[in-house]
Amino acid sequence: MVLAAGAGVRYGMPKVLAGEGEWLRAAVSALHQGGCGDVVVVLGAAVVDVPSPARAVIAEDWASGLSASVRTGLLALADPVQYAVLTTVDTPDIGAAAVRRVLTAARTSESGLARARYGRRPGHPVVIARRHWPPLLAGLHGDDGAGPYLRAHGGVVAVDCADLSTGRDIDSPA
Repeated sequence: MVLAAGAGVRYGMPKVLAGEGEWLRAAVSALHQGGCGDVVVVLGAAVVDVPSPARAVIAEDWASGLSASVRTGLLALADPVQYAVLTTVDTPDIGAAAVRRVLTAARTSESGLARARYGRRPGHPVVIARRHWPPLLAGLHGDDGAGPYLRAHGGVVAVDCADLSTGRDIDSPA
């Protein structure tokens, strides 16, 4: 799922609009080419057409924070999806190779949890097995996404992706 519902206050506009949609196209392509069969884009502050093969879902309560986007995206993933791959629209240099690497790590781990790392910094993509969705959903609130759940849960596989991209999220147009 591509988390793209925010208003992008620090950026000056919703980031889903950045680069005339280039960031959104890159995120959808990374997920699709990285092994995700069902690609969901969570929208909110701005509603746009999403590139194929993605489908859009709207987080009506997007202004309440990141938790609304994660909740909306997870609830939109139907059976037989067993792993949610979360990425953000404002990390445009993350490609399919990082998605594939982190997804493989989650699928082959006992925990079913994996997260990209860029040096010492955790980042996206994040992969969460379906068995974790109920407790994750129960604990979501405000502007926190999956981070608190991942920090509280043992066994999250840290997957080095620094050789593939910076993983940097872009918060300002400069």
